[in-house]
Amino acid sequence: MAKQEALGLKSIALFEAAKGALVILAGLGLVALLHRDAQALAESIIMRLHINPASRYPTIFLALLNHPSDARLWAIGSSAAVYALMRFAEAYGLWRGLAWGNWLGVWSGGMYIPLELYEAFRHPNLLHIALAAANLIVVIYLTMGLVRRKVAA
Repeated sequence: MAKQEALGLKSIALFEAAKGALVILAGLGLVALLHRDAQALAESIIMRLHINPASRYPTIFLALLNHPSDARLWAIGSSAAVYALMRFAEAYGLWRGLAWGNWLGVWSGGMYIPLELYEAFRHPNLLHIALAAANLIVVIYLTMGLVRRKVAA
């Protein structure tokens, strides 16, 4: 594997590990909120961010904080844990230069591209466009790595 390719894979690996860590930290933050006056804090955050508390997502967020024994909260937490584990597994595979790390990256990144492109066209702003572009570049880069492996074999 060329030095430049290894650097690219390690950069993507660090990015994927950071995404996994962010999800874990966010989950731990929510758990910490459950032991405090979560409702008041959540309302304060929503107001500070100038989000309409009656809109769909803040309502779901507030409802989950009000009912910590709700099965939906556990489903969301489980999904977040699986997501974080996938990010860490992908990061490990990419860091070690393993082909399955590339495959996992192409698969997991590729499934978000339609949604990210939809959001970029529906709500064109710098964040949505940057996310769609970055994910597309990563998936193309990893796919090209797989093609190079197949040609070299």
